[in-house]
Amino acid sequence: MDPNTTLTALRDFCAERLGADLAARFVRLARPGFALTEAGPGEAAGHSRFGGRAMLEPGTPWPTCDGLPLSLIAVLDTDALAPWLDGVLPTGTGLLNFFSLDSDSEDADPAAMELSLKYDFMAPQVGRVIAARTTHAVETAPPARASVFDPVPWAASPGFAFPDTYDPAWKTLDLGPDADDIARAMPDTYIHGLLTDWSERPGALDSEDIAFGRPEFPTGSSPMLSNGEDPNLYHHLLQLSGQGEWYIGGDGSWMHWSIPTEALRAGDFTRAIPTPDIW
Repeated sequence: MDPNTTLTALRDFCAERLGADLAARFVRLARPGFALTEAGPGEAAGHSRFGGRAMLEPGTPWPTCDGLPLSLIAVLDTDALAPWLDGVLPTGTGLLNFFSLDSDSEDADPAAMELSLKYDFMAPQVGRVIAARTTHAVETAPPARASVFDPVPWAASPGFAFPDTYDPAWKTLDLGPDADDIARAMPDTYIHGLLTDWSERPGALDSEDIAFGRPEFPTGSSPMLSNGEDPNLYHHLLQLSGQGEWYIGGDGSWMHWSIPTEALRAGDFTRAIPTPDIW
């Protein structure tokens, strides 16, 4: 289905359980995204993949943290994803290269561990997103001391993501006059108590790896910004639950990158930051 048809089906699904007015307000929280899974032959979403080489325009500097090269973690081909995103990002954005400081894999440079002790996991120095026009981008070999992970092409299944538990976006939802104080205090619990068959909704994103949409937080946490800004002013770019060769530390932490919504609409990916879920 196309995004408008899926969104209509999703709204109808919710209206049967929440009533038309509350369903319409609730579905406004939905953001288009993609479940990322390993692609079979002919299934890859353009150049989208975990690992491999960066896809950069010639002359683009490789990002570093205090002189140590960051490692290419993933590439998203937004040209292949654009039909579902409906104006989320500028036309012709092309390829998004996601970089991170690798301090935990077997290939990590010893100096990366020292830097990981110096910088917080959410420090902008330890993660970068670089856009490249598809027609100009070329595979770019990493400099010495950067980790290189085996490429895994991604298939991208479209759908709509809703706020996770404790996400500040819930505070923006008007539950209507019939909701009591307990419902207003825990709007996510109230809504999901009415949507008992939520997993069967149209446009569900069934993956721990997600492009765009909204982040999931297995810790039961919420989006955290080290600069103290309102998370509602940011848009999610990529979620990785861990990819075998690479993870960000802790017992099972998930990596996220986010960007101010107005910067996303302007195509200014220099303002993208890491927003991981660490435990």
